[in-house]
Amino acid sequence: MAAASRPTSRPRTRTASTSALETARGTHAFKIAGYSLHRGLGVGKFVRSATFAVGGHDWSICFYPDGWDSSEDHADWVAVFLELMSTKDAKAVVRASFDFRLVDQATGRSTVLVNQVTPLSFTSKAAAVGAPCIQKRKNLEASTFLRDDCLVIECDLTVIVNEPRVVEEEAAAVSRPQVPPPDLSENLGRLLEEKRGSDVAFKVGDEVFPVHKIILAARSPVFNAELFGPMAAAAEKDTAAGGQLCIAVEEMHPDVFRALLHFVYTDTMPDMGEFDDADDDSKEMTKHLLVAADRYAMERLKLMCEDVLCQSLHVDNVAAMLALADQHQCRALGDACAEFIASSNGIGNVVASQGYAHLKRVCPAVLVDMLERVAKCLQSYM
Repeated sequence: MAAASRPTSRPRTRTASTSALETARGTHAFKIAGYSLHRGLGVGKFVRSATFAVGGHDWSICFYPDGWDSSEDHADWVAVFLELMSTKDAKAVVRASFDFRLVDQATGRSTVLVNQVTPLSFTSKAAAVGAPCIQKRKNLEASTFLRDDCLVIECDLTVIVNEPRVVEEEAAAVSRPQVPPPDLSENLGRLLEEKRGSDVAFKVGDEVFPVHKIILAARSPVFNAELFGPMAAAAEKDTAAGGQLCIAVEEMHPDVFRALLHFVYTDTMPDMGEFDDADDDSKEMTKHLLVAADRYAMERLKLMCEDVLCQSLHVDNVAAMLALADQHQCRALGDACAEFIASSNGIGNVVASQGYAHLKRVCPAVLVDMLERVAKCLQSYM
């Protein structure tokens, strides 16, 4: 058998350098109100947005409601372009990347139609750059992008504001141990899963969860009081749980408590797909998990749940989200609801929803707070 070859030793030092570019980013929303009135403007004719500044340069969006030209490839499509309006140096070439998105006004979400990742060169004298075909006219007019005869186009723009700058880095030794990434959360998650060394149990519905007192107490002041404060002395032992201290948890589903424990041990949100593949059920689980986080004073988990719910707002659920935010003092979620209603001009649709009718009946005070927040948001847009 041939002897195993020895690994080739690498140099003990090395040099390095980094090429860096400074960029500036901005987003402009262009609302075309009275879309039907713009139809018939003529092929090759466009409406222009207000001028907006990004990276020290002025830009505008050009929208062609009847198409960019009359060729067979472009005739049935609406078009959108980005134009460099002015720059300090008329001969300067400005490099920028961008994407165009259409905003679904029913949900507030946007869909990317043009994603220009590679930077393009713009000059103040050159033609605008963009997409002659973003959406077939008949498809656009039948979609929720067009609502109340209004269309909203957003442009995310990234402008390169300087030339590449190369920085030489100091020499560094490479003969150093490769430290693996942290695995504490993985180890604690395995401890929860395997139930080794558990010294307390929680009974939630028909399920019993053996856990570790010291970990729960370290993560939640409520668990700390329950397990090591005066409340612990009043708890009774459950012989069915092997003689361990067993604490009953009322008004909580076992799946929610399981998700709460996952965060306690791993400091991460659980995969909601574990509970149900349906998107609506995942949102419901997130709402229940937020309530549990508030109950056990776990602010980080509560804010993480708020962030997820802020991204799932739509006309039919925003009223219920407002009630949830009010009940559990979720300032960020409440502000997001107000901004959603103000930015999407959806007050009329929200008022017509079943969620609003329920909120008006059971929590009228929340409506007053909502109107005040929406008014502040509208003032900030003016």
